[in-house]
Amino acid sequence: MARIKESEYGKTPFQKLLGHNKKVMEAWTVLGESLEGDELLSSILKEQVRRTLAQSNGCEYCKAKGKPDPHLYDEKTSLAVGFAEVFLKQKGDISEETFKILKEEFSEGEISELCAFICFTTAQQYYGAMMKLEEVQSGE
Repeated sequence: MARIKESEYGKTPFQKLLGHNKKVMEAWTVLGESLEGDELLSSILKEQVRRTLAQSNGCEYCKAKGKPDPHLYDEKTSLAVGFAEVFLKQKGDISEETFKILKEEFSEGEISELCAFICFTTAQQYYGAMMKLEEVQSGE
């Protein structure tokens, strides 16, 4: 059970916890939808990054959506997932060498999008962990 009751606002359990401040929930949702969709990076790549982050960020709700699927990886996805794993270990203290590797495959725009996605997703997952958001049981 989450630490606070769900509000009446929002569609998902996550949104309903944020919905106690409707403006925050709405802005968070818009930003999330923008970052998660196909932009410079594919939504498939970003989903694999999200799943990788979820395994370490402590949110049971996020982990329940599945583990990374390596059979879906192409070269870019492998690099993005690897970068996410480096982030998990080193947080913001990522070496210039790591960015040099990214720059071999990713444009500056893609690197910017990847870093923004990783930071936003981590914030979501930390919020879920902090609030003890749990896996949704079937039938709920």
